[in-house]
Amino acid sequence: MTTLSPLIAGNWKMNGLTHSLDELAELARLMTAGAAPRAVVVVCPPATLLAAVAAQGASSGILAGGQDCHTDASGAHTGDIAAGMLADAGAQFVIVGHSERRAGHSETDDEVRAKAEAAIGAGLKPIICVGETEAERDAGTAESVIAAQLAASIPDAAEQHELVVAYEPVWAIGTGRTPSVEDIAAMHASIRAGLVERFGSERGESIRILYGGSMKPHNAREILSIENVNGGLVGGASLLAKDFYTIISAV
Repeated sequence: MTTLSPLIAGNWKMNGLTHSLDELAELARLMTAGAAPRAVVVVCPPATLLAAVAAQGASSGILAGGQDCHTDASGAHTGDIAAGMLADAGAQFVIVGHSERRAGHSETDDEVRAKAEAAIGAGLKPIICVGETEAERDAGTAESVIAAQLAASIPDAAEQHELVVAYEPVWAIGTGRTPSVEDIAAMHASIRAGLVERFGSERGESIRILYGGSMKPHNAREILSIENVNGGLVGGASLLAKDFYTIISAV
């Protein structure tokens, strides 16, 4: 089995003003004060702070990521951001298909796949999000729902280019609820099996699968110790340096 270096990504969502860079500076201080983190650390701020995060984080090993990108490289898309623009601002990663985009902006699997393709084309590593609703989990269809999302959202380019999968049970995001260890283990094993079936053992085992859904300082160590959990996509807890560093340190 391939040994993957864990990845911890912080999604600031629609939070953060210039003074929020003070938290980034504190995170950098914590990360450089002791032993080097065992995880790859990514911060995905709002686009207004992306260039600053990329520049400020560079000296401490904090990488920058975008929260979304358009499917096109340029054009008449007022308010949208192209993957190449994110790369130009210093991003190395971009989140695509987050449940809040799928629900609030009616993004389909096909659109998510096109965004992932655009990201890869711009030299970014897409973090492709999948997740089931509470109704789908209660109906016992969670694994089949995720399998279908993965099949349609992951581009064939994943065979040659790096990308990340993030499993985020929709009903656990921002609610403080988390699935049981057994539920997380079963879903991540199912995702891994699907990746291996599609891309073969070597490639399928080399794709990181993150857990996203109310990962907090108090539960990070337990979740990150689960087989096939190769890191976390962290929401609210990434806004405070102390909390985010605790999660990073739990690796």
